[in-house]
Amino acid sequence: MTPILLGLGLVLVVEGLAWALAPSLLLKMLETLRGMTPEQRRVAGLVTLALGIALLWMARLTTL
Repeated sequence: MTPILLGLGLVLVVEGLAWALAPSLLLKMLETLRGMTPEQRRVAGLVTLALGIALLWMARLTTL
């Protein structure tokens, strides 16, 4: 349970920092996302998911 809470906390910290430091940039990014087709958004989400998994896998390897 603790690793899940740690992961969620880190996501919230990063999201909060992004909104605090560059709110207008995030609004532009949301407008760009609205202009994309659902397939393009799906591919972007899958790429982001794959990168996140790769980073977690690499972090896990360094702790073994």
